[in-house]
Amino acid sequence: MTTALPHLHRIGVLPTDIDFMGHVNNARYLNWVQDAVLAHWNKLAPPDAAAKYLWVALKHEITYRKPAFLNDDVIATVVLEKVQGARSFYDTVIKRGEEVLAEVKSSWCCIDAETLRPARIAAEIQDYFFPK
Repeated sequence: MTTALPHLHRIGVLPTDIDFMGHVNNARYLNWVQDAVLAHWNKLAPPDAAAKYLWVALKHEITYRKPAFLNDDVIATVVLEKVQGARSFYDTVIKRGEEVLAEVKSSWCCIDAETLRPARIAAEIQDYFFPK
């Protein structure tokens, strides 16, 4: 399998993201990762697959480097590292300009939208994410 192309996801820092310390609350970074991963799926997956499958997070490992603040221009870059059966593994780097704010490794489970059971990602769907 070849390397997946990175997907850039722009993040708007909202007043509700700011905590008592005056910067983005750490929990918001997980929402940002979820938004970025789902945007990646919805952008590249064929429409029928995007409608047929849902995603749930299995695990997040996050390293916070620097705080984000209101009105910062933040970008999450997601890279799909691999797919194993129903699981997908992502690396996400959240940046403000060249400054790394957080690095996240996450795993996700693909769920059949009708049965709500784990669903393997077919090779022909994976090909949309790993161009030859």
